[in-house]
Amino acid sequence: MINGGLVLEGGGMKGLYTAGVLDFLMDKKIMFSSVYGVSAGACHMTSYISGQRGRAFDISVDYLDTRWYCGIPSLLATGNIFNTEIAYGLVPDTLNPFDHDAYEKYEGSAYAVVTDVETGKPEYFRLKSCRGKNMDKLRASASLPLVANMVNVNGRKYLDGGLSDAIPLEKSIMSGNAKNLVVLTKEVGYIRKPIPAYELATLKLRYAVYPQVWKLMKDRDVRYNKQLEFISQMEKEGKAFILRPQHKSETKRIDKNPEHLKALYNEGYTDAEKNYEKLAEYFGL
Repeated sequence: MINGGLVLEGGGMKGLYTAGVLDFLMDKKIMFSSVYGVSAGACHMTSYISGQRGRAFDISVDYLDTRWYCGIPSLLATGNIFNTEIAYGLVPDTLNPFDHDAYEKYEGSAYAVVTDVETGKPEYFRLKSCRGKNMDKLRASASLPLVANMVNVNGRKYLDGGLSDAIPLEKSIMSGNAKNLVVLTKEVGYIRKPIPAYELATLKLRYAVYPQVWKLMKDRDVRYNKQLEFISQMEKEGKAFILRPQHKSETKRIDKNPEHLKALYNEGYTDAEKNYEKLAEYFGL
């Protein structure tokens, strides 16, 4: 096991790039002592830790044609664009069983990043297992504003971790990880743009009693772009090894095109494979 951090950005279906990288790491039997997952990154993190190669891709693609799994019908009926009972119940319990026992044998520390809707601050839930309330912590990390309900954990309400800490490299370094593999889902040269005025107005209306939510969204572009600058600096200082798409993908945040998803997954796997020797040298494998 590498004594270092693995930092996984979110990005909805763009997380298929991450799934490809993680499958390559599993093929090489590379594990990290600390893993920080945000949103889709947190979800894919669990299959990586349980050692279920290919599962992250399968659960992202196999059920997209199911009417109630993902889309407007689920959003209107449940308040969640991804149906909670299917995505966090039927799939891991029955359709594509999650290996809880293997996950719980992991000797490192895995964290799901969430955002407290009252304080606007990130929290880093350690997931020693994915059973019971721990599944709620995972679900909270991937609950996007407007298209998902807030998740109650221990009496507090949470939303997507990407709102407050989209790329938790600083947290990983502050926790003692001198070297980190950072997997991004945005392409080289990406710069986040300000949120459109109409969307901000909708957020203000929806989260009127939780002003920190729409305030976070209002300046999300500024904070995210500063994180990219920080990551670049950490790369220069030898504290981060970065893998990310080299070109803009056709894949959207919510995408049901299996060809788009497969291409992005393959890109992630191939990029990790191409960079394996440099990665091995960096971590002293």
